[in-house]
Amino acid sequence: MTIRVLIVDDQMMVREGFSVLLNAQPDIEVVGEAVDGRQAVEQVTALRPDVVLMDIRMPVLNGLEATREIIAADAGAKVLVLTTFDLDEYVYQALRAGASGFLLKDASARQLADGVRVVASGEALLAPTVTKRLIQEFSRLGTPRLPTQERVADLTERETEVLVLVAQGRSNSEIAAGLVVAESTVKTHVSRILVKLGLRDRTQAAVFAYEAGLVTPGG
Repeated sequence: MTIRVLIVDDQMMVREGFSVLLNAQPDIEVVGEAVDGRQAVEQVTALRPDVVLMDIRMPVLNGLEATREIIAADAGAKVLVLTTFDLDEYVYQALRAGASGFLLKDASARQLADGVRVVASGEALLAPTVTKRLIQEFSRLGTPRLPTQERVADLTERETEVLVLVAQGRSNSEIAAGLVVAESTVKTHVSRILVKLGLRDRTQAAVFAYEAGLVTPGG
């Protein structure tokens, strides 16, 4: 199946560049572009793309607010936020808004295409540098939230172990290899974790793990 993508960025050269790179892929099609967050929300409603490539700093409505509106309207929407090193402070906010992952703007054509595929498949995408920043942000926020900590008790020991690995950015295959179990078993664990905690995807699971104090800087 072809992955339908909406590109949202206020810079025409960025939109055109990403469009050319993605349309060159046999399994990806750019179905639309938007120049600001408000237009993005409208385009998502009209086009129903599989993945939204979302810039953060834009006029009219920024990427964070646009992501919140898009997810509020459709919990199944998948937003891949485009970020640069000077936008790291927005990482936590965008994840809380419902973004499925992050990709640095200087990513290669292959990384961009692979990132779209990963998010379209329902996986979380966090660039290593962004994951590191995310952990630092949670560390700065201090004490884990008690309601979140209490919900950890609903998980089995193995589910908690899998949740930590998910939060560290490990894929199902990497988790399976590390725990010496079948990948299908890991998928089952992840599905149960999401149901038990009332989360919609792996990215929200990662946020939960950080908030509960299961993952700490250096952990």
